[in-house]
Amino acid sequence: MHLKAVCICHWIQWKKTCKQKLRGAGNREGSMTMFLSRFDGQSKLLLRTLMSGASGVHRAVDVFRRQQRSNPEMSLCHFIETLCEDEVTCSQSGEQPLSVKPLVSLFPASLKQNLLSFIYLIHSVLPQTSVLRLLKCLSQDPHPNAWISALCRQIRRSVGVPDEEHLYTPLCSQRLKELSQRLVDCGETGGWAKCLSDQTVESGSQSASSWSELGTQRKRKVNLVTVDSGDEETGQHSKRIKMDVCGSEQKAEEQDEHKETSEIIEKETPAEELQPAPDCPRESLPEHIKVAVLQIKELLERNSEWDQNSMDVFRVLNDCDPAQVEVLCSTLSLPDVLEPTLPKLCSSVLTLSPDLSYSTAAALIKSLLLEKVLSLSEPASRCLVTAATTMCVRYPRPMCHALIGPILKEKNIGNPQAELLNRLIEGCLDSHYRLLLLQMTFQVAWSEAVLSVIHSLLESRPDLNEEVFTQFTEQLLSQGPQFTKSVKFAKMMLTVLTKYSSHVTAAHKHSLSCCLTSNETFLKKSLQAALKRITHTT
Repeated sequence: MHLKAVCICHWIQWKKTCKQKLRGAGNREGSMTMFLSRFDGQSKLLLRTLMSGASGVHRAVDVFRRQQRSNPEMSLCHFIETLCEDEVTCSQSGEQPLSVKPLVSLFPASLKQNLLSFIYLIHSVLPQTSVLRLLKCLSQDPHPNAWISALCRQIRRSVGVPDEEHLYTPLCSQRLKELSQRLVDCGETGGWAKCLSDQTVESGSQSASSWSELGTQRKRKVNLVTVDSGDEETGQHSKRIKMDVCGSEQKAEEQDEHKETSEIIEKETPAEELQPAPDCPRESLPEHIKVAVLQIKELLERNSEWDQNSMDVFRVLNDCDPAQVEVLCSTLSLPDVLEPTLPKLCSSVLTLSPDLSYSTAAALIKSLLLEKVLSLSEPASRCLVTAATTMCVRYPRPMCHALIGPILKEKNIGNPQAELLNRLIEGCLDSHYRLLLLQMTFQVAWSEAVLSVIHSLLESRPDLNEEVFTQFTEQLLSQGPQFTKSVKFAKMMLTVLTKYSSHVTAAHKHSLSCCLTSNETFLKKSLQAALKRITHTT
């Protein structure tokens, strides 16, 4: 009888624990829905956009600008007030007493970071008191996130409130001092490139030696290396490998960021940005990269599904410099990879953390997708579309420079290529990337396929300033005469006259009128009427 009572007590306790876990999971799923119900329609749309991952910040800015255009009296004061409202909360276990916290402090860290980045970009149109109140609410977190704290301090400085705290941590300060000392030691001739390349070579040699030691300790079967988690000695080697690679990762990313910043300032074309990597013979690759190449090659030849351990081998991409990536892609014959394998391969690449550097992502995209897209003679397969869209969402800038830009420069592209590019433009790219692509079309010879892409870009309503719109009208004037009978060109012109009428000045009208004079399509009267309406309204 006593044993039966004990069993019943254990069963009751187990059932109570299960209910608490289920309730906690339901709370986590339903909490954001409950929070969203506190906001009005426009604010709810902004918040949902900020919840959409890394690209949510720029999308939220686009949404906010569209809302302002439709309602000039719109203000985010109510949105911020709602974020700062008190919310009664308790721990998931229910053991802690009830507490009152600002609503914004209950959001996930990723959403807080996106929110602060959004506020930083538009703080000039917000009241200072509202911004400071939001920052005060976020500062109440007993376990502050380093990124959130840095963003809060940066916004305070931007709105004119003095903040004596540094934006960086003591560890970051120490690393900056070490990097500055390396630059001094490098002298005046080498600069950044010499300093970083020296450090990368040193780290690479250390990694290679570590992998050589690992290779001598364990035998390989069919040229594969498997790390036994139970082997303490091998585990120590693995730790040393990760630490050795860490330095080279950080320096390679700094090189890429410096290069990309220079590209933005100088406004170079995408083709000019992708300079050929220096020759790097396969024999010069570190041992661990050679081993990884063999593992990846076997994966690509395997028809079965890939498990997590198989996909981890792609971490080697974060260890490679641009020249080594080129060699790796060439050795693996990535342009010849079968299309059904593309989704699995891209999915493995997207699971990597940290993200690939700009140069690595661009080299991989170029090798993996460019030739396949250029060779299309019919609409792209589902596998190719899936691979292109997933990579474009995660790596939009490398995608623009390594795939879309080179395709636009090809003279013989047709409808299959234009259709795929239009899908990427409409579903994967934010406004500033669409604007970048529109500017790319100014540097290529237009064709029917390019006209289709330009039309799609204009339909997506990128934020055109007067300078870019002027450049566009100049292109219409110079390249338009060869499309006098093109219906696609006429439809594109109609989009310009109807959706961008507010951009048209007196000088633009003259250029547009010259384009319409030689038009020979059935849309000519509609085009002239649209231009006439602009004349009457300005």
